[in-house]
Amino acid sequence: MKFVAISDTHCRHHTLRLPRADAIIHAGDITYRGLESEVTDFLSWFSKLNYTYKIFIAGNHDFYFEKNPSRIQKLIPEGVIYLNDSGAEINGLKIWGSPVTPWFFNWAFNRQRGEPMRKHWERIPADTDILITHGPPFGILDTVISQQHVGCRDLLQTVSTVRPKAHVFGHIHESYGTLKRNGIQYVNACLLNEAYEMVNKPVVF
Repeated sequence: MKFVAISDTHCRHHTLRLPRADAIIHAGDITYRGLESEVTDFLSWFSKLNYTYKIFIAGNHDFYFEKNPSRIQKLIPEGVIYLNDSGAEINGLKIWGSPVTPWFFNWAFNRQRGEPMRKHWERIPADTDILITHGPPFGILDTVISQQHVGCRDLLQTVSTVRPKAHVFGHIHESYGTLKRNGIQYVNACLLNEAYEMVNKPVVF
């Protein structure tokens, strides 16, 4: 299957030119302020995209998803797969998605590093083929402008154990790109740079 991956569009989705593929993955931060109006606008656009499968998770800007979980289930259009520490299977591929990221300025889906984060990663099934998280694992496409690595060490450990075919994420705008390591295709699909300018292209894998 051919996938196109995007992340961190922050309400700029209407400006995108997307390549052809079987499925599209959005790795979170669909909104800028986390408002319901931003969410419904994105879902309307996303549901109309010409892909057989449309999969997304929330990110740290997407407050509405964390604050209104029951309402969100009613908003998800038919044909759209929303993952929140949950999985789906398409064409025999098992996909798992989680929005949580290490605590930073009290954003949405923040968890303290250590045990609070591990509780989420322990739920990732051992047979996962494609993992979608909002944030990166430590040391992999996770470098901020100060050159510090800010990814999650516990996530790195879990990914190294589960060994999915691909791991798609975003969150760290400065580290857009792809990397293949130990047979795992890593994709930081952030489309906006650190100045929130749309400079990057969707990633096809």
